[in-house]
Amino acid sequence: MDAKTESKTFQHFIGGDWLDAEGGATFEDLNPLDDSLYARVARGSGNDMRKAITAARTAFPAYRDTTPTERERLLLRVAEIMEARQQDLVDCLIDEIGSPIQKAMFEFTKGLTMVRAAAGMCRNVRGETIPSDRPGTLSMSIREPLGVVAVITPFNVPLIKTTRLVANALAVGNTVVHLPSEMAPHLSVIFAEIVAEAGFPAGAYNVVTGMGAEIGDDLTSSKDIDFLTFTGSTVVGQHINEICARNKTPNTLELGGKSPTVILADADLDKVMPLAARSVFMFAGQACIASSRFYVERPLYDEFVKRFSMIVGKLGMGDLRDPNTVIAPAISPRQRDRIKAHIEDAKAKGATVVAGGEWENNRCQPTLLTGVDEEMTVCKSETFGPVTSIYPIDSYEEGLEKANDTEYGLSSAIFTRDIDKAFHFARNIGAGMCHINGPTIHDEAHVPFGGNGESGVGREGTDADMEAMTELKWVTVQL
Repeated sequence: MDAKTESKTFQHFIGGDWLDAEGGATFEDLNPLDDSLYARVARGSGNDMRKAITAARTAFPAYRDTTPTERERLLLRVAEIMEARQQDLVDCLIDEIGSPIQKAMFEFTKGLTMVRAAAGMCRNVRGETIPSDRPGTLSMSIREPLGVVAVITPFNVPLIKTTRLVANALAVGNTVVHLPSEMAPHLSVIFAEIVAEAGFPAGAYNVVTGMGAEIGDDLTSSKDIDFLTFTGSTVVGQHINEICARNKTPNTLELGGKSPTVILADADLDKVMPLAARSVFMFAGQACIASSRFYVERPLYDEFVKRFSMIVGKLGMGDLRDPNTVIAPAISPRQRDRIKAHIEDAKAKGATVVAGGEWENNRCQPTLLTGVDEEMTVCKSETFGPVTSIYPIDSYEEGLEKANDTEYGLSSAIFTRDIDKAFHFARNIGAGMCHINGPTIHDEAHVPFGGNGESGVGREGTDADMEAMTELKWVTVQL
């Protein structure tokens, strides 16, 4: 059954069935390019969420006993169907969240990789033999799935996050309840259609759409949730972490960022410039790992600012299906107001807008700021838009110090030919990820993806999720 009707209304997917929200409630899902109506979506209630949790709990005993071959086959079938439905997924990424075609294709390709990598996890759910001091004893550990995994995904990379977190949970034998961002619900509905067509048993994967502020706590506070993974804002993440602490629910949280890039005087600007632009303006800066702070050693500072200004002035803001278009619309009125407030506050307090700063409908021009100081909101707070600040530094040591002057700790980058300074930076930066001579925006299926401090708790990725979404049990046999 298709979740979509002629009126373009999307339902929950619970226990293998497509269901309306309690009382038939819906909300409007808007196209951020022009705020036109994209779809009407089931507005979940607490009862809807509890129904989904029950379905996942009911399905778990049988699903946990599926063989690696079965789960591997199902996940590879998901990848096959994704390829067949590439156009549906890409169109959704463009029209529901405003992805330019290049970003939509990047996300589709990455999503396929996530699912295929998850299929490889199925045969690696293993423990080990352990020496024992008791004579004649066989001592071992076995690894088991936790149970019901709650997955809460963001709007900005909904396919990447859904494929990674849902597929990894299913790969190791857990069942899933998924609450997608209210700004990207259709993407998860399409993925539920794909999972159902692939043949996953009813209740293994459940999707409840709705407003996170209304039903998020019904999911995160349930004692029938055995693990939770959330991607979103630091404020919401802190709230979820407090709930999980009360219930002793293990979790991973991938939160905000204020990711720095340090550029030393020996860097090759010809190679740096395109990577610098990619690291902040991909999806109009709506990425937690976007580089919103550039620290440039003085011998290169003026030239870097000049070249960066020329580049951003050429970044396309046309049709989202035009390969030359780079800048996406800001996702919502609230986010647009935040971006505007950060730029206006910086200008009012003396910062210089070197490039950009103006709006074309719902799209903010890529914006470069200089003269930013700590009195300005944009200095320390995450803007989550196409805005970055450029600071001069007098030495590598100053760059490292300033890069670490933040409560966040997600991604980071350094450009230099000095291998000693590069590795010193990698060892001493307070971020969970560091890229030498590469952009802060980078992700792969199997790497430990995540941050420190206000940027989150734990790591995502095949190996990290294997550890997080399963538990070890010690078993002895007296021979």
